[in-house]
Amino acid sequence: MDWQALFLSLKLAAVTLLVLLPSGLWLGRWLAYTRVAGKSWIEALVVLPLVLPPTVLGYYLLVSMGGASPIGAWVQQTFGVRLTFNFLGLLIASVIFNIPFLVQPVQRAFEAIPRQLGEAAAVSGLSAWQTFWRVELPLAWPGVLSACVLTFVHTLGEFGVVLMVGGSIPGETKTIAISIYDRVQSFDLTGANQMALLLLLFSLGAVAASFFASARLAVRR
Repeated sequence: MDWQALFLSLKLAAVTLLVLLPSGLWLGRWLAYTRVAGKSWIEALVVLPLVLPPTVLGYYLLVSMGGASPIGAWVQQTFGVRLTFNFLGLLIASVIFNIPFLVQPVQRAFEAIPRQLGEAAAVSGLSAWQTFWRVELPLAWPGVLSACVLTFVHTLGEFGVVLMVGGSIPGETKTIAISIYDRVQSFDLTGANQMALLLLLFSLGAVAASFFASARLAVRR
């Protein structure tokens, strides 16, 4: 068992969720309510990381964030840090790759809230923030919870994007998915099987727990 790779994957999943949740919550809610022109194009951009092959997305991220790119060169000269082949680059790639996994369930959850509730809250004197915090978020919580679990579990299993942007540096960018691949390449099938089974059981347990929690919340409502 490659515990170092496992802990790195858990760290990446937790930080990705922490970074993506506030902006994903805002974007999902905005997409649920807005009727702005070009909404379909914005939704298509949100879903794009889901339909693109991970290696294609990873390639474009590598090219756009590498030291030879304007963005990568500027960040390196200004802040003295690289955006590829380290944990920071891995985190940026992971956040972009997971946008649809967080935003789409959140959007569907807010779309399911009756519009009349918002109007009633406004008539009752609640501010926009109070309406969001006290009315909308509790109703959308099952969808938000599912989105969080989906994003966390999906990050644990990322492979193509992680490999393209981060490579396989032990303790820095070598996640458990890459470690499984390395074990298979070296014919260590016992080690690969242990890690794959752990990942499978953890993912199954996390998704089942989120469904159970969502069902309990729905019953309480």
